[in-house]
Amino acid sequence: MTFPSNVDSMLNNSWFRYSRSLSSGTFSFPLPGVLCLLTVLWLLMPSAAFAQVFSSETISDSVFARMSGRSYGEGCTVPLSELRYLRVAHYDAEGNVCQGELVCNKAIAQKLLAIFKQLYQARYPIERVRLIDDYNGDDERSMSDNNTSCFNFRPIAGSSRLSNHSLGLAIDINPLYNPCVRRRSDGSSKVQPAAGRRYASRKGTWPYKLEKGDLCHRLFVSHGFTWGGSWRSVKDYQHFEYRP
Repeated sequence: MTFPSNVDSMLNNSWFRYSRSLSSGTFSFPLPGVLCLLTVLWLLMPSAAFAQVFSSETISDSVFARMSGRSYGEGCTVPLSELRYLRVAHYDAEGNVCQGELVCNKAIAQKLLAIFKQLYQARYPIERVRLIDDYNGDDERSMSDNNTSCFNFRPIAGSSRLSNHSLGLAIDINPLYNPCVRRRSDGSSKVQPAAGRRYASRKGTWPYKLEKGDLCHRLFVSHGFTWGGSWRSVKDYQHFEYRP
């Protein structure tokens, strides 16, 4: 879903120029009256509209229906009361404004909203933010589609230990272009997602690259998150996690 990012862009959009021209009497307004009314309400209450695209809610029945059997599978020990459903706006690398959604632990809900608001205001590019349930809970599929996600009750890849994603306390940002790289003793490496192998070497620049010191890194660290790109044994460039 895309929408005008702010009032200025709306006024510069041809759809809205008709409404401005109407007041001058130069052009007739071609849209139904109800849309005209919605336009006026948006212009008069930008802060309210802004709040609607950055919100936190408890897990509704409709959201849980999407999660059940996927990110919230059989044996999940996390109470739904500990989770929150977030809506966030974000820019992609082409400058489009998109509406995203994610599920996280309530302990980091307000932190994530604050971070995403600042990333949005700075037009920091994030390609997509969808529930991992849209990928049937398959982490590899989600990462390969460069999908930013948070909660998924699952073990750490190659381990029986639960990931911090299982608690909704970890988030992966633009994972295709910022893969997780595990070096093996024989000198080879395992890259996740496999489609992100070309980005395992961090030399060079490319869209959606996340680096130490960039805005995304600074914001997460300032809110108490640890970045996987700073780990020694594993380099998880997409990963931020919070430990209360």
